[in-house]
Amino acid sequence: MLRQRVITALAMASLFLAGVLLLPVFALAAAFALVVLLGAWEWARLAGWQSAAARLLFTVILAGLLVILYRYAELGSEPRREQIQPLLGVACLWWSFSLLWVKSYPASAALWHGRAMRSLMGLLILSSAWLAAVYLLTFPRGGLLMVALVLVVAATDIGAYFTGTRFGRHKLVAQVSPAKTWEGFWGGMACAVVLALVLWSVIPARMAHVSLAAVVVVVLLTALASVLGDLTVSMVKRESGVKDSGSLLPGHGGLLDRLDSLCSAAPVFALGLLLAGW
Repeated sequence: MLRQRVITALAMASLFLAGVLLLPVFALAAAFALVVLLGAWEWARLAGWQSAAARLLFTVILAGLLVILYRYAELGSEPRREQIQPLLGVACLWWSFSLLWVKSYPASAALWHGRAMRSLMGLLILSSAWLAAVYLLTFPRGGLLMVALVLVVAATDIGAYFTGTRFGRHKLVAQVSPAKTWEGFWGGMACAVVLALVLWSVIPARMAHVSLAAVVVVVLLTALASVLGDLTVSMVKRESGVKDSGSLLPGHGGLLDRLDSLCSAAPVFALGLLLAGW
């Protein structure tokens, strides 16, 4: 299983890097949309829609929402900050509510257990993640920023895994994810800080006005959001009575099992860059 997971992870990383380096923004936006729509197919099952027709309808609704966001935010040309920032702010506000729901689970399920509410959650999570990712690509050196986002999420996850495995004693949110511990959480945050120092050291000279403190804050908030995204999807899966969101990725489960952290991290990272003056 470990070998299969590593092979799948390397294949995904290679495709991602090739796309970021070689494809124009429009093609990358389409590729990201395809990934998000595959995630929507999986989320529809988590929301309680079992029939293929219902899941397809949910996916089509999300596709329409992505088209609306693409046109409204002018992602095909030069998106304006005043259009994007409120949308990213709403996404980050949603994740603040999600934190409260995760902390109070299973009692909080009374608020979101219904299929309509879980469907709304999926639409908001997936569409805001896609919006943030495509918007990042419009920045100067946008491809490198996307790589930095993925590195932050990966470093947090890897640090949490190894620290939690070695030192984990105290459960983080036992009702949602029994394997996660506070020791692993702090290990992940420590790795994120180290990565922030590395990223700041390689920031181009023309961005020297971005302070070390700003970089550390943005990276830490992104790392925190990535943990919350993982926990939120785990919470919905637990409520839905499934272990994995799907079986598309050998050794990993479904797409959402790999993208849950990125879905929450992307809008926080993009908004953080805006507020930091990037």
